[in-house]
Amino acid sequence: MTKEAFPAIRWALAIAGAAALSFTAGPAAAKVAQVSDSGFVIQHAQMVAASPAEVWQLLLRPAKWWDSDHTWSGDAANLTIDPRAGGCFCELLPSKDSPRAAPRGTVEHMRVVYVEEPRVLRMVGALGPLQGDAVTGTLTFQLKPAEKGTAIMMEYVVGGFLRVPMAQMSGGVDGVLAQQLAGLVARLGGAVAIDAPAKGKGKAKSAPAAEPAAEAPVGEAPVPDLFDLPAENAPADAPDGEPTEQPVQGNPNLPSGR
Repeated sequence: MTKEAFPAIRWALAIAGAAALSFTAGPAAAKVAQVSDSGFVIQHAQMVAASPAEVWQLLLRPAKWWDSDHTWSGDAANLTIDPRAGGCFCELLPSKDSPRAAPRGTVEHMRVVYVEEPRVLRMVGALGPLQGDAVTGTLTFQLKPAEKGTAIMMEYVVGGFLRVPMAQMSGGVDGVLAQQLAGLVARLGGAVAIDAPAKGKGKAKSAPAAEPAAEAPVGEAPVPDLFDLPAENAPADAPDGEPTEQPVQGNPNLPSGR
């Protein structure tokens, strides 16, 4: 069987295999956060030693980091994201006869619904074999500047009707998305950790009280966090007197610009 043969089968087998592994070898910074008979929520987080702008530029080029085994054409080079509201996360299906011939088709994996460079990219759509069932999904990437680089937070919320139990499918989708995020992180130099404050060494010296933050202009509000960062990657607690952000669990409302 060639690499381009039966892409749906490749997707299904990959999800089945990832489902089996997800219960024993899933990444520490990834999880199926919620699951029910009608849907599930997947959350991943990684830290990289790159600026949000650098992460953003690569994020918009899935051909450079998406796994070719999880495409319909068998080649991630055929993937593109049009980063504007209504834009397409699409895949070209080239002609099997000649690369110069007209393509035999296209695939819309997702549709872009929110873009805020270099902080938030949100798309809606059913990835892989989910496309064949009556489900939809919301995939959000959120980039947060950190002391040593950027925290990449990814959440995929799926709901609707599947012909297999949601719990059975969720672990596999989690594993496949973990692979894609790993590809992105690898192209950025690999994951890094932010050192947590040492325990048992006494309270850290407090920094001078910060000046009150300026209020956001009318009509603007900060984007809420998708979820809490894993403990090993979470920034240190803010010094006394400084505010800390209150993350929102699950799928927040469509964020407004900052």
